[in-house]
Amino acid sequence: MAGNFSDDEGNSKGKSLEEYSKVKREGKEMHRSGSRPLLDLSGAAIQSNSEERNPTILLPNQSDDISHLALDIGGSLIKLIYFSRHEELSQDDKRRRFMKKRLGIINGKRRSYPILGGRLHFVKFETGKLNECLDFISSKQLHLGGIDSPSWTSGAQYNGNIIIKATGGGAYKYADDFKERLGVSLDKEDEMNCLVAGANFLLKAIRHEAFTHMEGQKEFVQIDQHDLFPYLLVNIGSGVSIIKVDGDGKFQRVSGTNVGGGTYWGLGNLLTKCKSFDELLELSQKGDSSNIDMLVGDIYGGLDYSKIGLSASTIASSFGKTISTSKELLDYRPEDISLSLLRMISYNIGQISYLNALRYGLKRIFFGGFFIRGHAYTMDTISFAVHFWSKGQAQAMFLRHEGFLGALGAFMSYEKHGLDDLMAHQLVERFPMGAPYVGGKIHGPPLGDLNEKISWMEKFIQKGTKITAPVPMAPPGTTGMGGFERPSSRGNTLRSDASAALNIGVLHLVPSLEVFPLLADPKKYEPNTVDLLDHSELEYWFTVLSEHMPDLVDKAVASEGGTDDAKRRGEAFARAFSAHLERLMEEPAAYGKFGLANLLELREECLREFQFRDAYITIKQRENEASLAVLPDLLLELDGMDEEGRLLTLIEGVLAANIFDWGSRACVDLYHKGTIIEIYRMSRKKMQRPWRVDDFDMFKRRMLGSGDNPSYKRALLFVDNSGADVVLGMLPLARELLRRGTEVVLVGNSLPALNDVTANELPEIVAEAAKHCDILRRAAEAGGLLFDAMVDIEDELKKKDNSVPLMVVENGCGGPCIDFRQVSSELAAVAKDADLIILEGMGRALHTNLNARFRCDALKLAMVKNQRLAEKLFSGNIYDCVCRFEPVENAL
Repeated sequence: MAGNFSDDEGNSKGKSLEEYSKVKREGKEMHRSGSRPLLDLSGAAIQSNSEERNPTILLPNQSDDISHLALDIGGSLIKLIYFSRHEELSQDDKRRRFMKKRLGIINGKRRSYPILGGRLHFVKFETGKLNECLDFISSKQLHLGGIDSPSWTSGAQYNGNIIIKATGGGAYKYADDFKERLGVSLDKEDEMNCLVAGANFLLKAIRHEAFTHMEGQKEFVQIDQHDLFPYLLVNIGSGVSIIKVDGDGKFQRVSGTNVGGGTYWGLGNLLTKCKSFDELLELSQKGDSSNIDMLVGDIYGGLDYSKIGLSASTIASSFGKTISTSKELLDYRPEDISLSLLRMISYNIGQISYLNALRYGLKRIFFGGFFIRGHAYTMDTISFAVHFWSKGQAQAMFLRHEGFLGALGAFMSYEKHGLDDLMAHQLVERFPMGAPYVGGKIHGPPLGDLNEKISWMEKFIQKGTKITAPVPMAPPGTTGMGGFERPSSRGNTLRSDASAALNIGVLHLVPSLEVFPLLADPKKYEPNTVDLLDHSELEYWFTVLSEHMPDLVDKAVASEGGTDDAKRRGEAFARAFSAHLERLMEEPAAYGKFGLANLLELREECLREFQFRDAYITIKQRENEASLAVLPDLLLELDGMDEEGRLLTLIEGVLAANIFDWGSRACVDLYHKGTIIEIYRMSRKKMQRPWRVDDFDMFKRRMLGSGDNPSYKRALLFVDNSGADVVLGMLPLARELLRRGTEVVLVGNSLPALNDVTANELPEIVAEAAKHCDILRRAAEAGGLLFDAMVDIEDELKKKDNSVPLMVVENGCGGPCIDFRQVSSELAAVAKDADLIILEGMGRALHTNLNARFRCDALKLAMVKNQRLAEKLFSGNIYDCVCRFEPVENAL
């Protein structure tokens, strides 16, 4: 594995470790500092002059390479966290620089830490297979800063004086192995410090990190970071540590037990001959512990002991039946032994944990450690024990990143790591396709090189092997009685690899994201209208997206010229996204709390993963040209109307033009029946009030009123589709607002999604429209959309132009919906002076944000192009129209 290799961004690096060690360039050597490397921040700046979605922070005077690797080496498992820099840079243009100057967004407000603007990866190995871990670190050069680090790409020499943060007992036991194989020294960090630091970070920074698990049902819990402490942290590794956490850096180990994961594995190995922890867990899936455990019913002739509240199925004594027979060990089924062991240990951990919570008056107990590893029955038994002994007053909660608390804490022990102040809105979890995790091979990291990724999928298809999703987990069959009752079911199978149960992806750190400042109550805000944890909803959208797949692949391949390479990538994308869909059908909570917006963005991320940057680019360009050709006639028609009739026609125009949506099956069918203009005219003719939701009259009174209702100061128009939707719908509405003295900000996607218009495309569309309209031309000039490339931005801003500006900002999103908990910094800045929001389209106004409330007036406009959604939300029909106006006084 130390030969040729690739980084996570798909850049092949044909250097071996030996070659790397010999390279010198211009006589420069790479020097390593001590255990806490310091940064030279002089001259630090964000790469390029634009306000990037995922900025890279340059440290031009920094000589030391900062290590981006940390380990937690336990008795059973090695947990590894590593960082890779982000390569996705949005293009620089004058519009961005103009908006930054206008809005006062400056680079100096950013923290200049190298960790920001990248990705955190989570990987695990069995401690007994240490060499696999060392091979993996070597292949990706993680101990040298990673193969995407400046020192690696520049060919600098490494001098062997490398310090890596590590925690856990193995950091001492295996220090010589790391030194011998990799030439690195392990800087040992205190295990308890790391556990607590990792847990605090996750609970404060990761939305829906915690969840409960009872009777096979997973429910995510949103933790208020301002009301987190105190809590009890129970870390179940080889043994169990119980820690009372009172704050950052404030904790004490109050209890523990030597009966933990190592006990289960050790006794299981002796009694069943299983060779791995996961093999033992898998065996328990098929067990019946009543053949081993003595139940209350065994003592009382099958009856309950109702006087003290014990049912007949309650365990009276674990392994109690084995002492009253003449059977030998071989007479007992290994499956039954494994399950009895699992229940005995899980129940006792749950009971001891609750008693400690009771002792300190704590209601919240978080369980972590690789003993749990997402195993549904283990979580059920612990949850039942806590619920049983607390009489429902306390609840057990689990963490999605359960096994990585120590490794994350070790990572955070590097100075200037930049994680301490990150907020939940700056972290985005994504799920790239990974390698097939089987046979003790390396677990966890996604395949980096695109050709490698496609090749293994093609190989699996040829062999008739089903591709599994990238982060698989135990299936949802666990619905047992939980706790001390005998389970009725424990699911079908448990994957043989421990990483299968991790249920986590790659964590992207995006410091440019912010919470939308106009949300009425950010804590209560939930973007998704459609909940995919409802299995019937998931089944429906599984069918919709599966049926749409062939058309999407055709468009994606065509966007890349229809080459053989594009076809190969298109087939690979279809297989990869199908695997995601099947994984979610198997376990709706597999990727955490997942709504329709997340699913639709997952599709776009999967397209980008296979290097389809803009699948509908040709279609968007064609539809923009067709719509711009008829725009002058539409504006002339509008100018001949009185203001009341014009406003109604404008809203009708937005609703009619919203029919153009390549994400809707019904609309795709329409494209085969006529041109874009013919479809638009047909849609306009069918505009008859009252609409399914019709607040137009209320909006009209606010718009056309006087005195107590002056014109809006600034309106944010969240645009949807390219073509007629934006050109014949939203632009004329923006023009009307400008005419009335309202500043207008067009908000477009940061990245392409279906045929949605992006912020990068909007200036060109506005420029073409402005050729036919003085209102748009003056506003676009004032908003920095039309100035000459040679004009200095400072000079442009100094102009005394009294024109009302038309501006463009990106929303920070790469999907057809929008989550207002994570928007671009330029959108957050421009929103502070806005008093009107217009959300247009199904994705932004119906699939998400239908129930959102804002600190300003909000108008939600959409044509419903999905029969199920029409019925579910409005008891209506396909092509119904929604015009919902929500004055600020009603929202607050």
